[in-house]
Amino acid sequence: MACPVWGAPWTYTQINMYSKEEKQTTVATSASTSHKGLASGRKVGKLIKRHEKLKNKRHPMFERNRFTKFLMYFMVAYYGACMIMLGVSLPKPMGEIYHGVAGFHVLDGWFFVLLIADFWLRFVIQETPANQVKPYSLLPISRKYLMQRYMRKAAFTLGNLFWGFFLVPFGIMSVVPAMNWAALLGWLLGWWLLFVLNSYFYLCIRSLCTRKLWWALLPFCLHTAWVLLAVLPEKNVLDAPCTAFMYAFAQWHIWPILIVLGLIIYLFRLNVKIQGSIVYDEVGQKEDAGVKKASQMKFFNRFGIVGEYLKLELKMRMRNRMMKVQFYTLMGCMLLFSALLYATEIYDGKFMTSFICLYDYIVPGMSALIMIMCHEGNYMDLLMSRRESIMDLLTAKYYFNMALLLVPFLLLIPVTVIGKIPVLMNLGYLFFVGGILYPAMFQMAIFNKESLQLNAKLGAKAGNGAQNITTFAILFLPILIERICVALLGPEWGYSLLIGLGVLGVLTHRLWLRFTYKQFMKRRYKNMEGFRATKK
Repeated sequence: MACPVWGAPWTYTQINMYSKEEKQTTVATSASTSHKGLASGRKVGKLIKRHEKLKNKRHPMFERNRFTKFLMYFMVAYYGACMIMLGVSLPKPMGEIYHGVAGFHVLDGWFFVLLIADFWLRFVIQETPANQVKPYSLLPISRKYLMQRYMRKAAFTLGNLFWGFFLVPFGIMSVVPAMNWAALLGWLLGWWLLFVLNSYFYLCIRSLCTRKLWWALLPFCLHTAWVLLAVLPEKNVLDAPCTAFMYAFAQWHIWPILIVLGLIIYLFRLNVKIQGSIVYDEVGQKEDAGVKKASQMKFFNRFGIVGEYLKLELKMRMRNRMMKVQFYTLMGCMLLFSALLYATEIYDGKFMTSFICLYDYIVPGMSALIMIMCHEGNYMDLLMSRRESIMDLLTAKYYFNMALLLVPFLLLIPVTVIGKIPVLMNLGYLFFVGGILYPAMFQMAIFNKESLQLNAKLGAKAGNGAQNITTFAILFLPILIERICVALLGPEWGYSLLIGLGVLGVLTHRLWLRFTYKQFMKRRYKNMEGFRATKK
């Protein structure tokens, strides 16, 4: 739900829903932005903070998202504890491997590994300032000021300190014994500046990816070049310069600080310019007015109403930006893991072999089925106007996702031929996913009641606690089941059991789809209320 001062139309009833404090906030905003069309920076900063809190509190999903926040804090605490343990336990072994060299010198020689991991993790957790500035773009507030404010906020966010769970104990165990506490502070300052620089580089690439996805190849090529320079030669050619660079921070030399600060300032200005233009284009609604020829997909006409919904499924993945990017990204990861399994011995362990085989089969459908009915929530009233419409839609979704399973099956044939994956394991996961895991994910249609935008941009936030828990369960429980079956019955009978269960689920798909449909209809009014409340 948007904030009143963002320019959204409101009804009389909606206006009266707000407290006196919120109305005073609106009046204060108008007063503070009246002087020469620009607001004073200090007042606007306080009001924007206030608006962000009010926006979250007024959102219909505020109460239900509390569990998601708890889960997020729990995961941060869990991974933080794991990183603290690594920071305490790694310095001594790293020094022994390199014949008594201080552990922090070893880490400094490979510091780009942390930067690479930090960069790609930000795609999951960090939002671009353009999405935050857009609601204020029609107010008499300088867009440049807003962009600079959010960019400064991005530098001092707590996310840039997350790696401190690892670096602080690592530095105490490694830097302090070799040098002193002042050196530890300089060393940590250098790492923090590098993470801020990495954050600005990520924001720049993420913003450019909203226009052309090919911009993601720039960091991919850069990071690949770093890794190849370190791994391919007999000796890491980046070790000496990287170690000297980070050691200069520990000695409080001014030149590395100036270099990193210069790059930060440059990327800061570049981000303000790029994201400002993105906000201007999106608010201005620049569109291509040319006539586009749409495919008729006449092949699906022979399947009647189910065929029409098959067309809808295909077009949704071709035209919806968020679903298209998710699908291509997951397919790229699937190809990468399969290629590594085929060409290297890195993932030849039993767990990783099972995980990659399951991952390849589950990826094509999981991203859409966990959010099943969420996109349809935007036009659920229309779907409910026709009898059996939901049943036909569910049937089309199942047929479509079963057809997608042919992609990983063909992809894993070379891996099966060379003997890294048994034939029965390949067939076992194929039928187990289609006959057991897909029916389990289809049950999310009963409980999902949050609409997702049909024109959602890359990086749109989605997902609640139940969806996140289901994702983890789908990824790891099948491996546990497979290991138990193989341990108790042996490989041949264990995988045969998985195949049998999967075939049974596929043959009875009309029965469990009908059950899902009936349960959905029992909750239809509650779900439709949630779809309407979250529709944008």
